[in-house]
Amino acid sequence: MGIFYEHLLRPALHRLDPETSHRVTLAFLRRVQWLPLTYRIARRLYAYNDPRLAFTWKGLSFPSPVGLAAGADKNGEAPRMFEAIGMGFVEIGTVTPVAQPGNPKPRVFRLKEAQSLVNRLGFPSQGAMKVSANLSRYRKRRAPLGINIGKNAATPLERAATDYENCLESLYAHGDYFVINVSSPNTSGLTSLQGSQTLKELAARLIAVRARVAQGKAPKPLFVKISPDLTQEQLADAVRACVESGIDGIIATNTTTDKTLRPARAQSWEGGLSGRLLHTRSLETVAAVRKLAPKDFFIIGAGGIFDGDDAWAMMQAGANAVQLYTGIVYRGPGVVKEINRALAQKMGAGARATL
Repeated sequence: MGIFYEHLLRPALHRLDPETSHRVTLAFLRRVQWLPLTYRIARRLYAYNDPRLAFTWKGLSFPSPVGLAAGADKNGEAPRMFEAIGMGFVEIGTVTPVAQPGNPKPRVFRLKEAQSLVNRLGFPSQGAMKVSANLSRYRKRRAPLGINIGKNAATPLERAATDYENCLESLYAHGDYFVINVSSPNTSGLTSLQGSQTLKELAARLIAVRARVAQGKAPKPLFVKISPDLTQEQLADAVRACVESGIDGIIATNTTTDKTLRPARAQSWEGGLSGRLLHTRSLETVAAVRKLAPKDFFIIGAGGIFDGDDAWAMMQAGANAVQLYTGIVYRGPGVVKEINRALAQKMGAGARATL
């Protein structure tokens, strides 16, 4: 299947502009995900089951530490098919409270030679109500479902917390964990919410909402997704704010706006960089977070993961799990099985039973 994707399917999809290619792929997955035969075939082709990969955390059972990053399925349209290809957890979003179109097109650009992307999407979203409806059928699942939440572009920063609260409350019944996205570079002013005091206040409000909607049950984990462009001091402040506020973990990282990581032809492109060119920066951020955070603090490494060595490097740096998206764009769904197999070979028996 790797050869098929590399030589036939990928060239066909890459004749389309990146966003159209993604939309066509997602529409196909949405239509076939509820067909039992299609689901079984996908699992047979792509899923890799090994007890060494499985672990439990906060009452959630993860078949493997390899998950789907937010951005691939923004509106929860095809989570079952991403589960079918072997993802140990699936994160949808970013979801905003009210539907919005995002930034003007074109807004996604390929750097094929560097296996990277630049996007300035700006949270195009169907809105929390529609996403809730999309997820209403996805109740019986093999892998945990994460929901990444953000604010609407039209919402002033001083009222951003209300948007996050509305999203969390509207979607709480559908997710297994939630991610506070304060690090996308494509929504004006959003990254300022990573400031220590602002982040503490936002976390406190969301933890209060979580306690109320949990109705006495064990609260579902809350993560914060951080930028790879924070200074050492800013990163330390952000990690401290998360830990002291009761946030359960961090996803490191979002995309980067650092132009020094881009080839010359992409210097003028607006938006955040993902893919191979981001890997080293994300890896360094994961290592820094692990040094700053307690041992039981959950870290998900994201950024430029294309093979088992990339994923293992993230875990050796301190990540408990990893996510990929751009790697699937360039390498196809078979990369998930390849990474899971490689990780299983590197792990000792029973090493991931529990965190």
